[in-house]
Amino acid sequence: MNKVIECKNLTHYYGKKLVYENLNIHLEEGRILGLLGKNGAGKSTTINIMNGFLQPRSGECLIYGENSQNLTPETKKRIGFLIEGHVQYAFMNIHQIEKFYSGFYENWQPEPYWDLMSKLKVTPKQKISTMSCGQRSQVALGLILAQDPDLLILDDFSMGLDPGYRRLFIDYLRAYAKEKNKTIFTTSHIIQDMERLIDDVLVMDYNRVLAQMPIADFMGNFKQFNFEVENENVELADADFIVNLERVTNQVELFTYDTEDTVKAYLKNKGIAHKNFKQIEMQLEDAFIGLTGKY
Repeated sequence: MNKVIECKNLTHYYGKKLVYENLNIHLEEGRILGLLGKNGAGKSTTINIMNGFLQPRSGECLIYGENSQNLTPETKKRIGFLIEGHVQYAFMNIHQIEKFYSGFYENWQPEPYWDLMSKLKVTPKQKISTMSCGQRSQVALGLILAQDPDLLILDDFSMGLDPGYRRLFIDYLRAYAKEKNKTIFTTSHIIQDMERLIDDVLVMDYNRVLAQMPIADFMGNFKQFNFEVENENVELADADFIVNLERVTNQVELFTYDTEDTVKAYLKNKGIAHKNFKQIEMQLEDAFIGLTGKY
């Protein structure tokens, strides 16, 4: 598979504050990658570097083999980018704004835009200024789809949408991307949305990458085991296989890529009396919190 995005050893600071060091990311053609991270972990920084808006302290990010700081016009045409703030021309209605944008793109395809507008049940004469934040975001996304880009970079794409419209758009976007063989790099604070949309997951914590793999592998291999220790004062020592451990009094949540047998053998070897041992089925949000910690 061809690599559409390849970030090599990215290092960036804000003043003396390290955002991350030697960050490596890759995204292959036709895949949908979701970047997850807590506030301040570097999600927006990464997207701004990809789009050439921000120069890293060191390392480079390649888009279709070109350094993102110096993309050619031909490569820029292949990228659709959604940034916070969405559509700025609030005095226009959705018909006027589609006509306005179409003049800038030689490969303009209006069908996806109008298809999405019909699903949102907005009329052609409805002004952007009268729309909710969520509706505006979908107008912006519809305009991006109409550009017919090969790569879509979407920052917090579902902001402001209620659950029903989020589900509608996620299903629409995934079907569109797979039918047209589009490549998508996206972030969202609503992790449930990502689980339905993405092929690959990238989890960032402060200064480092915690996971980068197909989401099916992550959800299949990352596990949560709950149990009660009979002695509240017992120490649960660190072990290499333990990714994270959350504990409230005698209630323990243990997260690992290893097996149930490994966890039970560890408890037995340490002489830790316990009961009610069970594996917990996780959604992506549970796994994200288990990997990064609650705080």
